[in-house]
Formats: sequence, structure tokens, C-alpha cells
Amino acid sequence: MLAPNTPPAVPSPNRVPDVTLDFWLIKLMAVTMGETAADYLAVNLGLGLTVTSLIMAGVLIVALVLQFAQKRYVPWAYWLAVVLISVVGTLVTDNLVDNFGVRLQTTTIAFSVVLAATFAVWYASERTLSIHTIFTTRREIFYWLAILSTFSLGTAAGDLVAESFDLGYLGTGLLFGGVIALIALAYYLVHLNAVLAFWLAYILTRPLGASFGDWLSRPAEYGGLGFGTIFTSLIFLGCIIALVLSMTLRQTAGDADEILLESD
Repeated sequence: MLAPNTPPAVPSPNRVPDVTLDFWLIKLMAVTMGETAADYLAVNLGLGLTVTSLIMAGVLIVALVLQFAQKRYVPWAYWLAVVLISVVGTLVTDNLVDNFGVRLQTTTIAFSVVLAATFAVWYASERTLSIHTIFTTRREIFYWLAILSTFSLGTAAGDLVAESFDLGYLGTGLLFGGVIALIALAYYLVHLNAVLAFWLAYILTRPLGASFGDWLSRPAEYGGLGFGTIFTSLIFLGCIIALVLSMTLRQTAGDADEILLESD
């Protein structure tokens, strides 16, 4: 029992956002931008995969330090980390394939094993994989490790399907979009486990977004629309910033309402 004058414990806030339409829109745009931005930095700027990877890994570490310091969900910090981890996840797979000659089949299997191991250790430690209870540092570490694995896995799986099935960028994107739609139907119609449905959809939005990013940015002779990596990246970055600003304003208004209610 609590001592007479001891206030009730205040529950720790969740450190990641609720799964809403805004969440999926920004996630899809972030993975699309991750693909095009990685290509722009490594190819168009001529930095190369190794230099680009080292630079972006350093920037990601800074972003994650900022994210962990918040101890709650702060839109700008969270989505900055997601965008950067999308770029780094793409670069990890590209380095393995292009610099070290690892086959896409191998990288897809390897990242599937890494992700499964992350989930296994996470569940053994916390007894849940739900993103609605990320309110400790240990759970947040598991969460971001899983996110990085999903991006690397999605990159490898998307490239593997595009090359093996010869569907082209648009066809590959439509294929993964169809699979995500089936998962959504299974969730709503036959009550597929919510945690399983979320993580499956999260993994598959990576190759979905990457395929559409390549389709928009690559030249016509390679099956794209030829908008280029700079234009495509800037368009999606602008949309992400607008949505994050909207989220921030709504969160600020909600916090103000809570303060008013508590003062009453």
C-alpha cells in the first residue's frame, strides 16, 4: 500500500508513436526517401558506399542519442531517427552485396535470422513485442535493433524479388503492396494477431517504398520515370517534414489540454 501522502505512480510515457494513418504514411515516405537518398549520396555525389556508410552511421548515432534522451515520443526526434536508419539500413545491404559480393539470397536469409533472433531475445527479456509499451531504455534498444533489421531485410528482399522475378520496380512495388493488403485483410477479417500483423506490414513497407522510390528516380531505360534521386528525395522529405510538423502541433495542443485539465 502507498503511504498516506505518497502520490500515485505516474505511468511512463510510450517512446514511440501510435499506429495511425499518419504513422504509415511517414513510414512509407521515409523508406522511399531512404532508398533514393542512399543512392544520391553514394552515386550522384560520388562518395561511394564505404564513405557514405561511415558518414551516415555517425549521423544516425547522433540522432539515436537525441531520441533516447527524450524519454517520450517526440515527433521530430523519432522520425529523424527513422529516416536516417532507413538510409543506413539500405547502405548495410548495399555494402554486403556490392562491396563484399554477398548474394541477395544470402543477405535476405541472414537478416531474417538476425531479425528473428532480435525478436526472440526481446520477447524472452520483456515477454512482449508490442510497440505500445516501449517505456524503458532496454525495450527501446530492442525496438531500434528490430527496426534496423527490418530495413536491411526489406532492402535485400525487395532487390531479390525485383531481380529474380524480373518484375521491374513498379511491378515489385505492386506485389509487396498486395501482400500488405492481404495482411490488413487478415487482421480485420480473421483477427490476425495485432503484433504479428504490425511487424509483417512494417517489414514489407520497406521493399514497397524502395521499389516505388527506384521507379520514380531511375531513368526510363532502367524502368523508371526519370525524376532523379535529388528531386524524389526532396519531395518525400518535404512531405515528411509537413506531417511531422502537423504531429508536433497536435501533440503540443494535447499536452496543453492535459495541463488545463490538471489545473482544473
